[in-house]
Amino acid sequence: MNRERIAITGMGAVTPVGIGVPAYWDSLRKGVQGVAEITRFDPTGLPVRIAAEVKGFVPTDFLPKKLVSQTDVFMQFALAAAEEAFADGKLRANPERVAVVLGTAMAGISTAAETQDQMTRSGSYRVTPHLVPKMLGNIAAAHIGILHGFRGPSYTLNTACSSGADAVGFGSLLLRTGLADAVIAVGAESILCGLMDAGLASARALSTRNGEPSKASRPFDRNRDGFVMGEGGGAVILEPLEAARARGADIKAELLGYANCADAYHVTSPEPEGRGEVLSMRQALDQAGLSPEDVDYVNAHGTSTPMGDQIETVALKTVFGEKARSLPVSSTKGATGHLMGAGGVTELIACIQAIREGVIPPTLNYEVPDPECDLDYVPNQAREAAVNVAMSNSFGFGGQNTSLIVGAYREP
Repeated sequence: MNRERIAITGMGAVTPVGIGVPAYWDSLRKGVQGVAEITRFDPTGLPVRIAAEVKGFVPTDFLPKKLVSQTDVFMQFALAAAEEAFADGKLRANPERVAVVLGTAMAGISTAAETQDQMTRSGSYRVTPHLVPKMLGNIAAAHIGILHGFRGPSYTLNTACSSGADAVGFGSLLLRTGLADAVIAVGAESILCGLMDAGLASARALSTRNGEPSKASRPFDRNRDGFVMGEGGGAVILEPLEAARARGADIKAELLGYANCADAYHVTSPEPEGRGEVLSMRQALDQAGLSPEDVDYVNAHGTSTPMGDQIETVALKTVFGEKARSLPVSSTKGATGHLMGAGGVTELIACIQAIREGVIPPTLNYEVPDPECDLDYVPNQAREAAVNVAMSNSFGFGGQNTSLIVGAYREP
């Protein structure tokens, strides 16, 4: 395959701790906490009544008013993040050669659940003609293409919580195989509805710390009890490095490596020794032409589940060996909750900002060390450090494991 270098030239983010990359990054640095009581729907009677909601989001600030009523919330987050990335990257490319790749785990699940509730309560089967397009995952990518006239490849990926990261990785493959000249890679999610609350709680995946929401998401902490549902969107523009240089783009970072590997073990539980995670990290390093010693920071998947965090720690030790003891590892999910399909992109943006600003975002709520999670998790406060290479891990149900590696761009 073509080994052409890939530049990241634009970024956009909609998160529970800030809308827009500057606000998002500033909140991560300051340790702002995004988890609170649920307001999106009535959680009365549900086992979990907390989530990390996007606050202060006005969809008409980012998309036409008519389109708002025709789109699910996750689509609105996708469009908003994409618009910021386009404005940031100032992309100039043949629209027939621009690809849209979007990752989402549950697409329009909240629209589907809300509509079913309305039908059950009212006894009426009258629904909006926009119902099916609001539920379909690929329509978010379609809207981005329609708004900008992009007629290149359009893909929507569902690899559970790895979806956003895989959108970035798949976008790089489109560039390297010559199927596109530029890619907008997007991750977006909003699963906040009673159906998902009940389902994830039944699977014992969620934190039940309802009385103390700001302390609920606590990656790698001994008292962690599950993840917190989050929502949001992230977007990055990918271009061949030489093309980005030629047009004078502001190159944020280089995408150095990508890998997707399966556990082949269980539909919800990670493989106990983290073999798929290990394989994913090692293959990403191999693609980047790097050794474990070259990595300066890892943004961990770190969801705050008892089993998941422990197994990721094992996998990191396997990959990084002795270096694992001194390698800064943090999970920004302590601040944002679990953004599901959006997390792979927003967390990659955190890695890029760590490289650009020399600051590693902290793992919030890391208070009681766990003997089985004994790495340097950058607890509670951001840390100044030189970061030239960063890895972002995203793991999901089905044994999905995805690793991305980004590096600092230096002018020749």
